[in-house]
Amino acid sequence: MAAVDISRIDPSGAAPKAAAVASAPTSAPDASAPRVGIAPDSWGVWNAIDPAQPSPEQYVREVAEAGYRWTELGPYGYLGTDAGRLAEQLAEHDLSLSAGTVFTPLQEGEDALERIWQETRQVGALVRALGGEHVIAIPTLWERGADGHVQGPRTFDDAQWGLFTRGVDELGRRLAEEFGLALQFHSHAESPVGSGREVVELLERTDPRHVNLCVDTGHLAYYQVDCERLLREHPERVGYLHLKQVDPELLAEVLKNDIPFAEAVQRGVMVEPPYGVPGYAPILELAAAARPGVFAVVEQDMYPVADFADPVRIARRTREHIAGCGAPVRFR
Repeated sequence: MAAVDISRIDPSGAAPKAAAVASAPTSAPDASAPRVGIAPDSWGVWNAIDPAQPSPEQYVREVAEAGYRWTELGPYGYLGTDAGRLAEQLAEHDLSLSAGTVFTPLQEGEDALERIWQETRQVGALVRALGGEHVIAIPTLWERGADGHVQGPRTFDDAQWGLFTRGVDELGRRLAEEFGLALQFHSHAESPVGSGREVVELLERTDPRHVNLCVDTGHLAYYQVDCERLLREHPERVGYLHLKQVDPELLAEVLKNDIPFAEAVQRGVMVEPPYGVPGYAPILELAAAARPGVFAVVEQDMYPVADFADPVRIARRTREHIAGCGAPVRFR
């Protein structure tokens, strides 16, 4: 592909005693190697409550069975919002938390910031209570009508860029000051920040003290961004990784025919390695050099899952692939 330029928790965030067990660090021979984890997305989890998804109990159990230690929260509420109960569940399976996620429609106006901050603060408090380090910010996605066509603009105008980037900077500043957490921005397919040029504009308009990148290899590849080039040209902005691959032949059909992202996922546009692009080894090496000990979280979009027995099998195979790809990594 052609490359382009590129709720029930203490609001104070105080951690219950049980959380210390879930987040206790594990020694590793190479502390600079990326810490490979996995996310609920790899079990087809897109919503807090959804009968089309595996249960949180299945997810947590199978993450450990597949050989991973680190997980994300997924959609806020999926794993629960009681920090003490969740800490015990993670500890039972020797799991630790890396991050939580928020959606950030900050372009909607100045008054949107406070509403989004209250949502972000809930997530931040839970992440901190469980020993996590990051909150991942995702822009809101395009809206499509019943006919499948996109409604409204696909990108920001200058005023919206200003509102959005000032807002994400402010979220990052508040998360750092109140919870000691780092905000990582996640570009996304079918969002106003998805192409390589849009990612670079986001970087140029934001303060690295408050906002850096969750480099999602699949969503970047969706718009033909050269992930290696992005990492080489902006190493100081690398804060986190999401590992996924896309099927380039199917992707060409998706883009040519303007197939909605959700339908593209159902068709299998996101594939397990090594059946797609980009390759993981150079990306892991570049990210480790830029940010020693960076989290590299497997996040293969696959909603809805046809067979609830599939995700753990794919997760095991993916772990084996990453372990043998040639880049230094650690799973514990």
